[in-house]
Amino acid sequence: MARILTVKVQARSKAPGVEELGPDAYRVRVRAVPEKGRANEEVIERLAGHLSVPPSRLTLLRGATSSSKLFRLEA
Repeated sequence: MARILTVKVQARSKAPGVEELGPDAYRVRVRAVPEKGRANEEVIERLAGHLSVPPSRLTLLRGATSSSKLFRLEA
């Protein structure tokens, strides 16, 4: 069964990392700039690492150009 994750992204962060805000809610800080999908790629990598899943199990559903994003995590 898939889970829907709510993610708030902070791009150009000096201290990258993942912070759990609640059940299925995260704040992800990335160094990348929000241009040409670079920040989205880093968000997927960091979130997958935090959840101990391969990045291919995360799918961006909504928010490609926004700091608020929805991801689907495949079971």
